[in-house]
Amino acid sequence: MSVAADIKLFISVKKAWVLVLAMILYGIGVGILAPMNAIYLKEGIGLGKGEIASIFALSLVLNMIFTISVGILSDKIPRKKIIPMAAAVVCAAGLLIYMRADGYVSALVGMSIASAPSGMIMGQMFAMARNHFSKLAPDIVEISQLWLRASFSVGFFTGLLLGANIYLWFTFYGVLWGNLGGYTALFVLLLFYRETVEAPSKAVVKKSGEPFSLAMLAALLMLSCADAIRGLYLPLVVNEKFGNPELMSYIWSAQAVFELLFMTVAGYWALKYGFKPVILFAGLFALIVYLVYANVDYLPFFFAMQPLYSFYVAVLLGVAMGYVQRMFLHKTGFGASLYVVISQLASLVGYFLPLLIEGITPSIFYIPAALIVVSMLLITRTMVKERGSRKPGNVQTL
Repeated sequence: MSVAADIKLFISVKKAWVLVLAMILYGIGVGILAPMNAIYLKEGIGLGKGEIASIFALSLVLNMIFTISVGILSDKIPRKKIIPMAAAVVCAAGLLIYMRADGYVSALVGMSIASAPSGMIMGQMFAMARNHFSKLAPDIVEISQLWLRASFSVGFFTGLLLGANIYLWFTFYGVLWGNLGGYTALFVLLLFYRETVEAPSKAVVKKSGEPFSLAMLAALLMLSCADAIRGLYLPLVVNEKFGNPELMSYIWSAQAVFELLFMTVAGYWALKYGFKPVILFAGLFALIVYLVYANVDYLPFFFAMQPLYSFYVAVLLGVAMGYVQRMFLHKTGFGASLYVVISQLASLVGYFLPLLIEGITPSIFYIPAALIVVSMLLITRTMVKERGSRKPGNVQTL
């Protein structure tokens, strides 16, 4: 099918608009908070790098436990939408506590409650979406997942722009209220969404599934670790270099111009050429970007790198997500949650690795560059082994 025909079919799927709008509005709420969180903890509350990292890390540990536990159980629950709805309520309650934080302990408690259930939202939203499109539009299941993830990205980058201005106009408390609005919008929209409960058939699994590969999961973990380091420390490095915390919102927002297009292109390339080659190609772009971050002090270069990094993020958040989900097509809740947990574990590791380097300096980005190199070697090794296993007389091993 052509891209135009796929888009037309996607739009025509019943209740697809609810999923799209929910992802956009939820993305706006998350994006409003993202670039200002670490800066607020550092400058607003006065926490150090180690304290900031520990707050993010402890919150992530709880998030991972909730996400994978609920992911395992969710495949036994016919209707999953109650899970993200309940998670949205808990996250909103945590934000109200976080707003009143005045030190390390109160910030830790507020962020833990506000973020611990958030992984359940993304995991179960994509599990519901895969079931929905598997029944109503099986020919575009994979690309529909990418477009839904792109919808979240569109919302996220819109939120980044809003967050920078809200921070200037209403301080950090306005940013938190904006984040709270995202959870509220998600909850309301899910009230009107009628869930599809049928799982993909065995025929679909046989046609479009992926074999389990521990090496590839390890490679994706490293790629995600690299991105997590950038996500937490680039705002701090940019602020140290240029003394303007709002710059990070504009740097991130430059990705929005390219990400929807790149996610679509990468998705079709993955379906045509294979998921692993596309992931490998994107890793090369990320390596270039990290080396520029580590060695260049000229601000326009940071903006110039955004198209390259946008392609990497589009692949990491779209193609890689689809790759993991395709390993577990009969357990959609677990498969979608596993990808979220990989991202969370990557963030947990990514928060602590830069502590090996004293201070907040551009040298931090040599760490994600090294992770990219190792992951690319793992992916290449996996591809070589798979090609060898296809030769006559060979038996494939994982």
